[in-house]
Amino acid sequence: MMKPSPPAPSTAPLRLAILGAGWAGMAAAVRAVELGHHVTVFEAARTLGGRARGVALALPDGREVMVDNGQHILIGAYSDSLRLMRTVGVDPDTALLRRPLALQYPDGSGLALPDWPAPLDAAAGILAARGWAWRERLALLRAALGWQRAGFQCDEQLSVADLCAALPQRLRDEFIEPLCVSALNTPIAQSSAQVFLRVLHDALFSQRGGSNLLLPRVDLSALFPQSAARWISARGARVVAGQRVDALHWEAPHWHIDGQPFDRVLVATSASNAVQIAVQSAQAAAPSIANQLHAWAHGAAQLRHQAITTVYAQAAAPARACARPCWRCAPVWMRRPSSCSTATPSRLPRSPRACSPSSSATARASAPRCRPPSPRRPRGT
Repeated sequence: MMKPSPPAPSTAPLRLAILGAGWAGMAAAVRAVELGHHVTVFEAARTLGGRARGVALALPDGREVMVDNGQHILIGAYSDSLRLMRTVGVDPDTALLRRPLALQYPDGSGLALPDWPAPLDAAAGILAARGWAWRERLALLRAALGWQRAGFQCDEQLSVADLCAALPQRLRDEFIEPLCVSALNTPIAQSSAQVFLRVLHDALFSQRGGSNLLLPRVDLSALFPQSAARWISARGARVVAGQRVDALHWEAPHWHIDGQPFDRVLVATSASNAVQIAVQSAQAAAPSIANQLHAWAHGAAQLRHQAITTVYAQAAAPARACARPCWRCAPVWMRRPSSCSTATPSRLPRSPRACSPSSSATARASAPRCRPPSPRRPRGT
């Protein structure tokens, strides 16, 4: 989430419609209410949160549990997200479990950062990383210092693979790619190096605890969207769940949704849904507005999307860690996004003989979700 800009000069409150009650839509709603506008939020689903929400899941034994629709982990550098939570009454210290960053395998190899001020924690973690040769550790430190001297800026056309091509293969396999996939949801060959450097700066070089993992103790809907809905409702706003908006109707000087007039409409949906809304809305709009809607929809329709599969695993008892990492016990951040339901990493041994867990496990996959658009373009956090 972007840091809010100073309030604009005082004007008459606007009637604002927000389409989508995900984290972005609810963040916009909170800000608009803070500025004194009259806000109505429309959400097609019955559950708030969009792509980061809680989902009821039925277990094989008939029990129902709440899970998240995908793995979403916050880090300590998400200062604006944490500020928003506090604004709507969520205590991050209670709702989130804070842990120092650790990208380790069951045998202890990999990177683990101490709880030190930045960037000393990153330097100490790299120097103490188990399983890496000294030349590999020094190569990563030299690269990090180079990125810092450059102000964490690079050519916007570079991919993460290009940026890290000079690093030893093991570092690219065991550190750069897992970190890139977990942060950007995109393989290193397709990820923007500039966005990756911004993540490294915010997480490892800006503040103490910036790289800490913040693990939700509650489901993702309860973590922010539901509290935000209660907060804005208490201040006169409306949240309408279960109502899909497919088109806007222009009757000068207002946009209309189900007969309700609005001065402004903010679309906080996926790019594909936003394109459909823009195209449908253009049909009844004035030519000048219709041309703008068609031009925007044409550009947004060119954005690339890729499916992500979420696998939920249920173990009857704690599995025994094996000495050699394999796909069954690899850290979650090693499991790449994939359009298939197996999501087996390509570089980990696939043989079941490499690991013999003491318990059986069952897995079920969620419906694929669209990847955020244009992985080579910088994205807001």
